[in-house]
Amino acid sequence: MTYPKILTDKERLLKAIQMRRDIVEMVHSAQSGHPGGSLSSVEILITLYYEFLKHDSDNPKWPERDRMIFCKAHITPAIYSILARTGYFDPATLTTFRHFGSDLQGHPYRFHPKGLEMSGGSLGQNLSITQGIALGLKTQGKSNRVYGLSSEGDLQEGNSWEAIMSAAHYRLDNLILFVDYNKLQIDGNCEDVMGVAPLDKKFESFNWHVLRVKDGHNFKQIRKAIQKALTLTGKPTVIICDTIKGKGISYMENKAEWHGKAPNDEQLAQAMKDLDEQEKNVNKKYS
Repeated sequence: MTYPKILTDKERLLKAIQMRRDIVEMVHSAQSGHPGGSLSSVEILITLYYEFLKHDSDNPKWPERDRMIFCKAHITPAIYSILARTGYFDPATLTTFRHFGSDLQGHPYRFHPKGLEMSGGSLGQNLSITQGIALGLKTQGKSNRVYGLSSEGDLQEGNSWEAIMSAAHYRLDNLILFVDYNKLQIDGNCEDVMGVAPLDKKFESFNWHVLRVKDGHNFKQIRKAIQKALTLTGKPTVIICDTIKGKGISYMENKAEWHGKAPNDEQLAQAMKDLDEQEKNVNKKYS
């Protein structure tokens, strides 16, 4: 299936609920994984994969595709969910996540499943790869865009800022970087662990276009920012999205402990109850 395709407001909201179900069920099944940052990135990924990113799930190596690189590569529950839901593999296999013999490893491996451009692990590395791919495509005169998804953890690493400096130096206006800015990491509040604020002024000083999405779970705000980014030239663009870690699951929201923790059976049931209620409200609103 080839994308992009325009979704209705109801479709966007229901897809977000489905992804959140996938994420929580996958991590529960494995009893390991990273739910918090996966849940905070859902609306960004739905907007990109369905409505802006040029890609073809029937032809993953389509030469005209845009490139999507995950710099915060540990959010594999979200990565695998969006790939499965856009046709790269059967969603029924999602619950094999992190099980022995499964293609769905804890960190992405570029050869399995289909749809991954780059393996990932240590924070900070894939942002350098992102700018390298953008430079390669631009040098070849190709029109493909490169999108990256980063986080505060990535931006605490020195080689990320080397990549940011390099991208500006080479005027990589084919590169759009998202920052899933949920303010929390595994050890607590990011500003207590290793502060990165003010991100907007830092990127501006490195000569990037800077856009801010005040509600990183608002589809209209995300879409508006991407539409604006696609008009900007002369240098790379960063879209900083203020998000909520654990978004959509009442007991996970804004809790650092859910960065890398699996829910037990009772917590899974509560999460499903939260999501069922959200789905009920969406269907009622758009009935």
